[in-house]
Amino acid sequence: MPRMIDWPTCTAAERDPEGVNVTGVFRGSRVPIGALFENLEDGVAVGEFAQLFPGATLAQARAVRAHAAHSALAIA
Repeated sequence: MPRMIDWPTCTAAERDPEGVNVTGVFRGSRVPIGALFENLEDGVAVGEFAQLFPGATLAQARAVRAHAAHSALAIA
């Protein structure tokens, strides 16, 4: 069974204050982490994502993407 990404160790992410989103949200916002990956899959650049979702900063989006990539390498 594959391991899940350890989001609590990512400084740019936190649990949804309302407890709605399992994977969490960008710290200080209600923007779901999953929205970043859905947009990346659709070809949206990280900088454009930050413009589309002003609750998430460009630095946070980059940090989340890097955390996920690092976690994927650790799992492999």
